[in-house]
Amino acid sequence: MSERAVDAVDAVDAVDLGFARVDVDREARQGTPEVVYGPGKTAGEVAAIVSALLDRNVGPVLATRVEEAVAGPVLAAVPGGSYDPVARLLVWRPVATGAFAVAVVTAGTSDGPVAAEAAAVGRALGLDVTVIRDVGVAGIHRLLAETGRLRAADAVIVVAGMEGALASAVGGLVAAPVIAVPTSVGYGAALEGVTALLAMLSSCAAGLTVVNIDSGFGAAMAAHRLARAAARRAAPAPPVASSPSPAAAPTPLPAGGAAAEQGDGP
Repeated sequence: MSERAVDAVDAVDAVDLGFARVDVDREARQGTPEVVYGPGKTAGEVAAIVSALLDRNVGPVLATRVEEAVAGPVLAAVPGGSYDPVARLLVWRPVATGAFAVAVVTAGTSDGPVAAEAAAVGRALGLDVTVIRDVGVAGIHRLLAETGRLRAADAVIVVAGMEGALASAVGGLVAAPVIAVPTSVGYGAALEGVTALLAMLSSCAAGLTVVNIDSGFGAAMAAHRLARAAARRAAPAPPVASSPSPAAAPTPLPAGGAAAEQGDGP
């Protein structure tokens, strides 16, 4: 590694808690603080990481996949947060809803918990989220009835298990980016989401983006990145400082000695 690369690594700020090194520089790099993944952590560990993030950042702080038994003690230790038991999401300092519209679409009711995570994370990050439930392809008329709302979105998150066909159907209806989330819903041959994952990866709807099985969080973060890119493009360019114009060079005289007027022909 070059000396310059080492200096860049050393410049990244982290807080060492002994059991975790909290990346408190991520907000500066990516616009959003590090998100805490709850499983495998005690309430005390989650609370300590969240506290470090709140102290060293200004944006929203999230902890995902947190069970109710852990969420209660964390909220008691770190006031000001809220908990969504369906999404299993803890949130501090959510962002006000912005203009970037995201539709979260589910194939069936069983896909609801994954969709809830996508919707809750998106709202915490300031996305304008609409949830459209239970429009799977087994009753395609249900999906077609929502075409207007789907096409009004800036991005669409499709959450589907079984054979995962809903992602291709939505991908053929809308022009906006489609982020597909395979879920582990389905009978034996669904292989706990692998069948839906492979179907979405093999979609004939061009440009489909696919995240990991049951990763509503990953889909929301992808939509958030799209929203940030759109906001940067929409922002007015900073004014460019004007410099004094150089003095105009004297017009060379034609062969006859008289100065030619601007715009004269040959």
